[in-house]
Amino acid sequence: MTQSGSQRPGSMPSPARYGFSDVQRAETQLRAAGWWSDSGPVAEAERVVSALSRAPDPDLALHSVERLREAVGMTWPELSAELVTDKGLRGRLFATLGVSGAFADHLVAHPGDWRRLRTGCRQNMRDVDEYTSVLLESVGARGSGVPGTPGGPVASLQGKAATSALRAAYRGLLLEVAAADLAAVVEPGVASTTYEQVASSLSDLAVAALRAALSVAAAELSEDDSVARLAVIAMGKCGGRELNYVSDVDVVFVAESEEDVAPATRLASMMMRVAGTAFFEVDAALRPEGKAGALVRTLDGHLSYYRRWARTWEFQALLKARPVAGDGDLGMRYLEAVQPLVWTAAERQDFVSDVRSMRRRVEEHVPPEHAEREIKLGRGGLRDVEFAVQLLQMVHGRSDDSVRTSATVEALRKLGDNGYVARTDAADLADSYRFLRILEHRLQLRRLRRTHLLPGSDDANARHVLAKSVGLRSSGRKDAGAVLLTEFRRHSNRVRRLHEKLFYRPLLEAVAKVPSAALRLTTDAAVDRLSALGYTSPEGALRHIGAITAGVSRRASIQGTLLPMLLDLLAETPDPDGGLLAYRKVSEALAETPWYLRLLRDEGAVAERLAVLLGTSKLVPELLVRAPEVLRLLSDVSALAGRNPREVADSLRSAVSRHGDPERAVAAARSLRRHEMLRVACADLLGLMKPEAVFRALSSVWAAVLEAALDASVREVARRPEWAGGGLPPARIAVIGMGRLGGAELGYGSDADVMFVCEPAEHVEESMALRFATTVVEQIRRLLGKPSLDPPLEVDIELRPEGRSGALVRTLDSYLNYYQRWAKVWEAQALLRARPVAGDEDLGERFCRSIATIRYPRGGLDGANIREIRRIKARVDAERLPRGADPTTHTKLGRGGLADVEWTLQLLQLRHADEFPELRTTSTVEGLRAAMGVGVLAESDADELIAAWMLAMRARNAVMLVRGKSGDQLPKQTRELIAVAAALGYPTGVDTGEVLDDYLRVTRRARAVVERIFYEESPGVS
Repeated sequence: MTQSGSQRPGSMPSPARYGFSDVQRAETQLRAAGWWSDSGPVAEAERVVSALSRAPDPDLALHSVERLREAVGMTWPELSAELVTDKGLRGRLFATLGVSGAFADHLVAHPGDWRRLRTGCRQNMRDVDEYTSVLLESVGARGSGVPGTPGGPVASLQGKAATSALRAAYRGLLLEVAAADLAAVVEPGVASTTYEQVASSLSDLAVAALRAALSVAAAELSEDDSVARLAVIAMGKCGGRELNYVSDVDVVFVAESEEDVAPATRLASMMMRVAGTAFFEVDAALRPEGKAGALVRTLDGHLSYYRRWARTWEFQALLKARPVAGDGDLGMRYLEAVQPLVWTAAERQDFVSDVRSMRRRVEEHVPPEHAEREIKLGRGGLRDVEFAVQLLQMVHGRSDDSVRTSATVEALRKLGDNGYVARTDAADLADSYRFLRILEHRLQLRRLRRTHLLPGSDDANARHVLAKSVGLRSSGRKDAGAVLLTEFRRHSNRVRRLHEKLFYRPLLEAVAKVPSAALRLTTDAAVDRLSALGYTSPEGALRHIGAITAGVSRRASIQGTLLPMLLDLLAETPDPDGGLLAYRKVSEALAETPWYLRLLRDEGAVAERLAVLLGTSKLVPELLVRAPEVLRLLSDVSALAGRNPREVADSLRSAVSRHGDPERAVAAARSLRRHEMLRVACADLLGLMKPEAVFRALSSVWAAVLEAALDASVREVARRPEWAGGGLPPARIAVIGMGRLGGAELGYGSDADVMFVCEPAEHVEESMALRFATTVVEQIRRLLGKPSLDPPLEVDIELRPEGRSGALVRTLDSYLNYYQRWAKVWEAQALLRARPVAGDEDLGERFCRSIATIRYPRGGLDGANIREIRRIKARVDAERLPRGADPTTHTKLGRGGLADVEWTLQLLQLRHADEFPELRTTSTVEGLRAAMGVGVLAESDADELIAAWMLAMRARNAVMLVRGKSGDQLPKQTRELIAVAAALGYPTGVDTGEVLDDYLRVTRRARAVVERIFYEESPGVS
């Protein structure tokens, strides 16, 4: 838009509208150039003024153009003609002069260099050979061959004349790079360059400068010194072809032989002086022993040092080593010799922690007042990216040649492509790295000085100019400088977040500990390693490994990264072979789950915990393939172990209520129960949940499933025409939990002992209500009893009146009538654990209140009933123990087992609960503590019984977890018993004899208490 088009009627046009700050000076200069009139920009020069307005600093650009014109000796019309017709020249010249006062000074001192910026003068950036040729020509070097080697070109200029010529030629070439880099900021239509292209060109120019300096150095030394065989190895950013505009160039010098060391040292020293005067400082501090070490060493000298003395950071530095000048053959031999050392450095003790310590030390050296503005060394700066990438490369590059690249952005792409880093993380990190490097470039261009510090808040103009130089403009009420600060913080925060995610990933330490040979997983040595780790079938393990890592997909690559670590982790579990097989099955089942491998790779705790679970339990992998979402919880302890059972139950009931069809409703309930059972099992095995919390959680989810099945069945049955209730149920139904469900003490393989009580709805006959309720109960049993791969959902109603021959459902009055007239003492005993768990709450509570006198008999038990209970218990001990079972290790019916403890407590409750209401609890542990509290059980006896009951319950659960199926007998097979011990919390390597001794000791003491309290005390003795 022209100035006149944007001007209010009657107002005077002003250069301020075009971004000029010193308006009066700008108008004077624009008028002198013939580009401005009273009505604003002159029509013929509007393109020029508009281009100037887009320069990062229009005032600096205009002033520098005026200086240039005077230095060149052109008239304004002559210069205007060039600028109006050549869009590329406008873009390159104004952008460069609008950023860099240093380049303005160069152009004034060397007026002819402005022609380099004309369109057509340089269509593309030069390559390293072209740069070298230009620099050599500037010092009159002629001839073919490699500079600084016998027969190579030697400069004809020496001393100050040579360095002055080199400086001018180098600065002119640097101007070309900067102009191509910046042009699109001013003229968007001009071909733009990427950060990678600019960094590569700067690196190539630096290499050419080293070669030219070597040529001049050879000319200034004696013939004996100049022909010494010397290789110059670029390190750091020059080695990685990602150099800045202004930077030291890190190098290492290598001599061919001991005889060459002395002359090569003189040649290297002279080269450094020439380069330092003409171009940049050449820093050789990365050499062996640093600044205290010899400047030049032979190849053997380097290798001897690296093999014996080098520290971790020195191998990290060698990642970017690249021969760039001098004897090329010697340089390549150096590279080939040191590379194997780089790719085994990760196996050094404390390698990962050393690299992390180095990063922390670098960060600590940033002055606090600069921390928020430091682009390179601070938190979220360039070093965060580089350290993370280099650590990942050195760990994973041992077995994967594709990540052995020296450029940071390219390395990130390779790490992402091969699965070592999430693609999105790699792309985000690369994007932020480019932004920070471009920002660094623009900062250095201002005065061509080395800096990595953003302008402070007191220099708003500098921030504004810097923002425009990277293509940022004002946005809304935000000045461009404020936009820049927002962008800088966004990128630095992202860098820091990803740095901490990748740099401190536990996977790195685990993989680093695995020897390089084992990383390949297919060598003969791998069989020996697997055998040494404890795999009983290493050949079978290799087959699993081959199946998991087959192909060239990204998935296979990630598996190849994970498996060495997982093999070590599984080796520490009771069943490494079974764990690896389980991992294969889980991986195959979740092959199309996009987040599965990413989670294992990025969350080290998940991989470690999964290995423990798979190498210990058969139940967990069986559930995991059907409830994979639980895997995500392994990264969050609170989510895994801290869920409230009531909230879980409410969530289950809410989710199931959305399904009108009972089949679907129960299927949804099964799915949610599977999820919850797996969650609890994982937390249990990892030692994150207390046993009582496990029992409550399993009981709660079982009750929620019953509630869901009841609700769905009632809704469906009530809609059937035979009830003629318009969908209203003719009866209320309550589910009474019995046994361990009533006590909220279920295990993984427990049935649900229940009774169903109903009550007719208003104006409904009892017979109809009973038929309805019976139909509902039959449907519940059918739905829940369907075959499933999950642990069974068996509803056991044999504790109902009259047992198997009795009605499935009774009314409250019917139950009371039965109990008052016909109930036997064992039925009163069974009612001690009765608790409403589902259905109509009011009905359930009334049921429990109504049976109080039955289960808590007034005056306690008489002698006959006590003897009857003892007789029944003796019969159970004699007849119910399975044939061949070991009574000492049977958790349910064995000596000191669950039945012993529970019957003892129940006898105490029947005898004393009428007198002591504290005993009226359905929980075994709470009941024993209450018995101790009211004085009917000694404290030591209560402790023995609680310890035995808890151990038996935990052991029973452990058997289920280990085998994947329920069982009451401790296993006799050694490996299974070791796994049970692990599930019980015993340390790795515990002797199975110790485990059995502990179990026998605890249950033997409990049995002694049972025999004294249950069998020996006479009626009426408390």
